[in-house]
Amino acid sequence: MPRPVCPPIAADVIAEIGDRIVLIERKNFPPGWAIPGGFVDVGETVEHAAIRETLEETSLEVELRALLGVYSRPDRDPRGQTVTVVYIGRARGTPLARDDAKGIGLFLPTEPPSPLAFDHAEILADYIRFLKSGEFPAPWRR
Repeated sequence: MPRPVCPPIAADVIAEIGDRIVLIERKNFPPGWAIPGGFVDVGETVEHAAIRETLEETSLEVELRALLGVYSRPDRDPRGQTVTVVYIGRARGTPLARDDAKGIGLFLPTEPPSPLAFDHAEILADYIRFLKSGEFPAPWRR
């Protein structure tokens, strides 16, 4: 039986350090600032990919504390359809730009740098709503 043709899966982490979040400035297309993350490797869990990608791009160890949501709009990534699973995590260490990151910074969630890559403005808006209400977003209701 042939395998289904499916979009790639990515995992991202909104890494919290105090009241700030870590964002990376992307080295590769598309340009802009982004939530740390990347593609899930074959044989790897999404959770492990989220932790691994955060470490690779930021040098931070992260403890996942919640699943913010799954983002699957077909046009969310200009490189092609990609589904991402976004976690919220507490980060430890000193942020350093590594791997696919050419820059890194700590930002208030309400004051991110510009431009943001992908649909990360929408994801951060969902995160801010979560912080204010304690309730997770329901993107399918939009």
